[in-house]
Amino acid sequence: MKICAIIPAYNVESTIEDVIRGVNRFLLLPDIVIIDDGSGDDTAAKAKRTGATVLQNEQNRGKGYSLKRGFEYAIKNFYEAVISIDADLQHDPLEIPKFLNCYSQHKADLILGDRTHDLSAMPIDRQFSNKTTSLIISLLTGQRVRDSQNGYRLMKTDALRRIHLTSNRYEMESELLVKILINDFSIAHVPIKTIYGDQESHIHRFVDSLRFIRIVMRSLIRKK
Repeated sequence: MKICAIIPAYNVESTIEDVIRGVNRFLLLPDIVIIDDGSGDDTAAKAKRTGATVLQNEQNRGKGYSLKRGFEYAIKNFYEAVISIDADLQHDPLEIPKFLNCYSQHKADLILGDRTHDLSAMPIDRQFSNKTTSLIISLLTGQRVRDSQNGYRLMKTDALRRIHLTSNRYEMESELLVKILINDFSIAHVPIKTIYGDQESHIHRFVDSLRFIRIVMRSLIRKK
């Protein structure tokens, strides 16, 4: 299987090398693609020193934009699938085999990490937000979604090639999920850990909730 890791990164100089080393246990360094989103620290320099592939945005464009740039790279370079993983160690690279094994068995178009089996480490406000958005997406698409806000995912590039993503920030992950579901692509779930440390969150709850509602409704109207 030709699979690459897509890792959007913004001001994560303290964790980026550990993430790359963790992913490198399962994927070759050239197949680890860091998209540095205009960081003001040494994120890009440290990533380059590891030997991973590094793409740089000239300025901060948002997580969604960086993911889309990574998807385009994967499609252009004939990867079969991509694994998206965060650069701040909120996703454990050691869980990559769960996604690879699930993909080998089911070949699902999207495999979504699922933290809902143990939410004890997740802050209450994030639990509420996640449960709410997961319920809304499940009701609107008619398919059960357990953890809609989880960015730890495996996606087939064939599916990514066939949908058009318009948003550039955190809501893009919801847009992608909705468009996968309403276009009848297959989805599977794998249980993963809930990890929260002292990382600074770049999510703005109220603004991003409004963006979520807008992008979900737009996605239902424009399926592709």
